Amino acid sequence: MTLIATEITKYVYTFGSIRYDLAARSYVMGILNVTPDSFSDGGVYAKPEHAIERALAMADEGADFVDVGGESTRPGSMPVPPEMELERVIPVIRGIVRERSVPVSIDTTKSVVADEALKAGATMVNDISGLTLDPGMMETVARHRSSVIIMHMKGTPKTMQADPSYRDVVGEVRSFLKRQAEAAVKAGISQVIVDPGIGFGKTLDHNLALLRNLGQLRTLGYPVLVGPSRKSFIGAVLDLPVDQRLEGTAAAVAACVLRGASIVRVHDVKEMKRVARMADALRTAP
Repeated sequence: MTLIATEITKYVYTFGSIRYDLAARSYVMGILNVTPDSFSDGGVYAKPEHAIERALAMADEGADFVDVGGESTRPGSMPVPPEMELERVIPVIRGIVRERSVPVSIDTTKSVVADEALKAGATMVNDISGLTLDPGMMETVARHRSSVIIMHMKGTPKTMQADPSYRDVVGEVRSFLKRQAEAAVKAGISQVIVDPGIGFGKTLDHNLALLRNLGQLRTLGYPVLVGPSRKSFIGAVLDLPVDQRLEGTAAAVAACVLRGASIVRVHDVKEMKRVARMADALRTAP
């Protein structure tokens, strides 16, 4: 009983004016790509007014977080200048926080973008490089007393799917997340979330192994976030294009929740919120 109480207390995180107990249930993060070239919905929300409208709709559908990204990280993509990224994300973040209290995350690897996004009202940084690409990122997150999502990625978006290989994908990803999370805490970041990086430098088998073994990541002592939504591993299993992966995403989300994920990052908020609630009921049933 003491262990459970300690874990629950440890997983109570604050995001601005919102406090979540990340051990109590699974939480849903809505994906908002404000780019012209994202793998699933590139260009749909490139205009700030359309992006803000979608963010508010996701909040109404039950999103616990909205993750705003201004640079595509699809396989083969190239980085964009920070000025372009800022031009895309800052008006959207300001518009969201003006209308809703839903916590906003900024999806970026650049400390200058994170700094301005946090000033604009974001309360969390989602760094797909796991705090490795920009040496100023840890200091920026710590200075703002922000939360951080540390994700594992092998290589960069441009190169990550060029024949990725591991001796032990679960062990190697776990070791990376442990090392980076401990460095973040040492730098003064108190709210750390870890993400195995599904689809980021992994084959189909690597992704499936990570999803089967999420419990090993949970033992690190940090909330686990997983982003399986519409990913290519679902397309590989079902032989379906990106716009027909709703059911596959639902199955992956349910599996993530049942294996201990605290947060699932998804495009289809309304549907995946229902899936997560059902999976929570199964996970906690006596």
